[in-house]
Amino acid sequence: MATGIRERRIERLIDSCHADLELPGLCAEVLRRLPGVLPVEAAFFAAVDPATLLFTSVVAQEPLAGVGPLFLDNEFGREDVNKFASLARGPEVVMSLDRATLGRRSASARYREIMAGLGLGDELRAALIAGRDCWGVLCLHRADADAGFSDRDLAAVRTLAPHLAEGLRRSMIRDTIRRGGPEAPGAPGVIVLDRELTLVSISPDAERWLDRLPAPRVRGLPWPVYSVAARLVRSRDAQGADAPDRRGPVRLRTGDGHWLALHATRLRGSADDQVCVVVEPAPAAAIGSLLLAAHGLTPAQNRVAALVLQGCSTREIVGRLHVSAYTVQEHLTAVFARFGVAGRRELIAAVLSSAGR
Repeated sequence: MATGIRERRIERLIDSCHADLELPGLCAEVLRRLPGVLPVEAAFFAAVDPATLLFTSVVAQEPLAGVGPLFLDNEFGREDVNKFASLARGPEVVMSLDRATLGRRSASARYREIMAGLGLGDELRAALIAGRDCWGVLCLHRADADAGFSDRDLAAVRTLAPHLAEGLRRSMIRDTIRRGGPEAPGAPGVIVLDRELTLVSISPDAERWLDRLPAPRVRGLPWPVYSVAARLVRSRDAQGADAPDRRGPVRLRTGDGHWLALHATRLRGSADDQVCVVVEPAPAAAIGSLLLAAHGLTPAQNRVAALVLQGCSTREIVGRLHVSAYTVQEHLTAVFARFGVAGRRELIAAVLSSAGR
């Protein structure tokens, strides 16, 4: 492929990431245009909650869609290269399997136990980071052959990655603004799974919440629900039975635009190793912190804005953060500009009204 053609296709894909697309449209456009930039056998593209790095929306092409549990077992419970969490927190956010294993794919349990059986060879993974937060992940596969992803392929994905992240970040903000509607009614729902993450029981409220989540599904459960349970169980397998789960809930949007929070916990009783996933409307404070991050605030601006959302005065913020009143006002001015509001009341109304949808 001529360099000029590839560069123009990269530019068109970048334009799509900044074209005010909602999440389903963005995912469809990315997967439609990617093969024109670099040939792939299959692709996995997912949005994540930046606080937990767990999937909130997933598009998985065949043959990947049918082996979701195997990939999640590997991601959360096995030692392997290029884990999404490692890429998101490391210096190199884009890496191929061949480079990570120095050309020895069989050194990867993911390749030996999953990919080789599917006829897949080299794998290219990317953590999609905008600002300081990871908003999604991308995983591309080539057919099982000696030749894997080239240096030019990795360079192309490195170029695309921050724009893909920006598209995901912007889609989250746009969905919050545009897809309002009445407050979502309903009590928390409960899903009980066994040690193998097979459904044991589910409450009617949980069924109603799950019906609001878009496809695809893993063993009959939406990807986000299965992922939060798999992380709990497989992390316990890897770290020991007494390993605590200190990570917070996963925040995600339903298909009709409401916010949910998912949290998994272990159950004690006569049935061993059962897992409970609680599905409930997300509290406004949890969504407020996500929206602050999505607007690209600096850490200092985020701290000030979070205290404003808690109702703190300038004097209280000065006392808590040990900064001057001038610094507080400077940060607030920048925050107001980011949200397009004129003052504290409008900021609180903008964030909490979005969080309550």
